Amino acid sequence: MSHVIQILSAEEVRRTVNRLASQIVESCADLSDLVLLGIRTRGVPLSKVIAKQINILENVNVPTGAIDITFYRDDLDRIGLREPGKTDIPFDLNRKTVVLIDDVIYSGRTIGASLSAVNDHGRPQCVRLAVLVDRGHRELPIHADFVGKVLPTSKDEQVKVFLQDPDGRDEVQLIKPK
Repeated sequence: MSHVIQILSAEEVRRTVNRLASQIVESCADLSDLVLLGIRTRGVPLSKVIAKQINILENVNVPTGAIDITFYRDDLDRIGLREPGKTDIPFDLNRKTVVLIDDVIYSGRTIGASLSAVNDHGRPQCVRLAVLVDRGHRELPIHADFVGKVLPTSKDEQVKVFLQDPDGRDEVQLIKPK
């Protein structure tokens, strides 16, 4: 049995996404060089929501793509084999400002694997990282450039992100074991 605590409501998720989009815009000198890459799974719909908000703010269509890191992970022995998703990068990464998007950053291993995957697809000008929730506990020296919510957690807790697409609601929960 576990205890569930709502960390972000739908309205708070909306505001957080708006803030992330604004911070990304402010950091990018030339929006025509900006691309967003969502890390499967929840980073993909999150990247689309952020791109939509950037369009509302700046009237610029920012290209989005999806990256699957299954074959780049160094912890498959610990987490078990997974069905790989599809990497879909319908644009050139060379000389672009790539913002990797993920829902939660924890150990940093997902982001480390993502950087390896990005390098196999091109040579960006720079790579930044945006996350909805930073829960701490890094195992690698990786830091998010844009963070929606810093949420200190214990290692036995879980953070669950729900997004309208694909979950039908926006919410962030902290799940504490009993």
